[in-house]
Amino acid sequence: MVKKSKQKINFKSTFVLRRLKLSTIALLLFTFFILTKCANQLPPSGGEPDRIPPEVINIYPPDGTINFDDDYIEIEFSEYVDKRSFREAIFISPFVEGTPEYSWTGTSVEIYFPEGLKKDLTYTITVGTDVVDINNKNRMAQAYTFTFSTGEKIDRKMISGKVFGKDRVGVYLFAYKQDNDVDTLLFRKPDYISQTGTNGNFKLQGLAGGDYRVFAVKDKYRDLVYQQEQDEIGIPFSDIHLSDADSVFVGLNFLLFDADTTKPRLISGIMTDVNHILVTFSKEVDTSSIKSDFFSVIDSTGNKTFNINYAFKGKTKPEEIVLALNDDINMSDQYYLFADSIIDKKGNVTLNDFTTLTVSDRPDTSSINITSTVPLKNGTVDFQNTEIKILFDDAIVNNNIQNAITFSDTLNNKIQFNVLKKDDATLIFNPLQSLKPDKDYMIKLDLNKFPDAAGNKRDSVFILKFTTISGLDFTGLSGKFIDTTSHPYPVLILESTDKNEQKYIKRVSSGTFDFTRVLPGKYLLWSFIDENNNGEYDYGFPFPLKYSEKFSFYPDTLNLRPRWEVTDLNFYFK
Repeated sequence: MVKKSKQKINFKSTFVLRRLKLSTIALLLFTFFILTKCANQLPPSGGEPDRIPPEVINIYPPDGTINFDDDYIEIEFSEYVDKRSFREAIFISPFVEGTPEYSWTGTSVEIYFPEGLKKDLTYTITVGTDVVDINNKNRMAQAYTFTFSTGEKIDRKMISGKVFGKDRVGVYLFAYKQDNDVDTLLFRKPDYISQTGTNGNFKLQGLAGGDYRVFAVKDKYRDLVYQQEQDEIGIPFSDIHLSDADSVFVGLNFLLFDADTTKPRLISGIMTDVNHILVTFSKEVDTSSIKSDFFSVIDSTGNKTFNINYAFKGKTKPEEIVLALNDDINMSDQYYLFADSIIDKKGNVTLNDFTTLTVSDRPDTSSINITSTVPLKNGTVDFQNTEIKILFDDAIVNNNIQNAITFSDTLNNKIQFNVLKKDDATLIFNPLQSLKPDKDYMIKLDLNKFPDAAGNKRDSVFILKFTTISGLDFTGLSGKFIDTTSHPYPVLILESTDKNEQKYIKRVSSGTFDFTRVLPGKYLLWSFIDENNNGEYDYGFPFPLKYSEKFSFYPDTLNLRPRWEVTDLNFYFK
């Protein structure tokens, strides 16, 4: 990369001169670029796909430059990158007046500042991980940051940490230098920005001494302003003070969550047949609280109210549920669907909402089916505190379903059980006595005794076979909980990374911990300080600000094998 002159000159004349020089040498360079750089960007036919992420290989000015007085910066990549992705991933802190202009030459880009840069100020340039290459859309693995100063000194203070969770790549870090009205910080663009890499790590560099408040934001529309209705956010456990003696703050960690406070709305009701209504909400609702009594259909023409007989989730999209009714609908009348006490996943409640109902006279001719079971067929369950779940694609009309079910072992010894409806299409079985370890069991359902709302039946028997695991098949984890700061109320969580979503929770009181009867698999081990002593992690809240509870993760994923307990593990709360 050619070093540019640092002499301060007029931006417009400089820009014109550069364009003239570029046009003079463009013809000479054209053939060279086609035969070398451009050709090298395509992998050989039939070869391995390009999986190498782009990198920043050169910058101007160099990192740590002081007394910088030019009106542009330059960044060079290891390969051709998508220009749009770069424009969306370049962050300049603090913000520069005016609109920067971009000039590309091969793999290098010059960024010009028409209004210039302010005097005696440290600037931090961050190239975020949203930059992708042209070949295979590979993302940058880590954000790249460099700093320079237009004065005689450069601010070198830094805040670092990590965003934890499944969707942690490309999360933005919004840092605000605190002022008097700190609760309005999220309403404006941040003073400093960074972005997480593939492992969730981040660094906020080039900071001066002072008080900072930092948020992690999954900025959906990349407008650099937190939108509560659409963006996930991570709240800090405290503000950060960087004194003159401090150079770095390490360990500002975040867990993202949805802080949306909007109420769910009833969007549409469409009859898929004469007995069923597909209901769509504006967002996912808490289906465990959905009851048929919460809904009704009003015939505004005939001034008549129809009750909903059944409500269930079924195999629908997250924001949908299904209602079933027995009454006849007159196609010529106008109908409305009313809903009350609708609760979303965050506890927001909508009262007395309604929408036009699209009616249908199409008959329901499909018999009820079983869509899934927990465990799966021929799967395994714990022989203690056993719970079996069977999900149907339609409402269960039979009110005496226990007479249609048998629960036994393979020797046909009957097992006494309770059966409950989680909703009108989901059955949960609990045996009344502990099952025996390492033994086969079966549940039989006579589907002829499970008519749907239209009276359709299936003349067949469904059999779910499963095996209880042996007591020897369990694993375990024990060790010491080490916290030098002596926080009150620590809680330790062993959480599965597999689809079964197993979770084991322990309060730590004596400095030691012991997880027993753990199902084998891969687990994360983490802890939080239960400040309000409610046993659940508190994510905090943005408006008004409520700090999150501090947490810490064990650095490695634990592979817990059957019949092999891991002991003497040291967990350091950091």
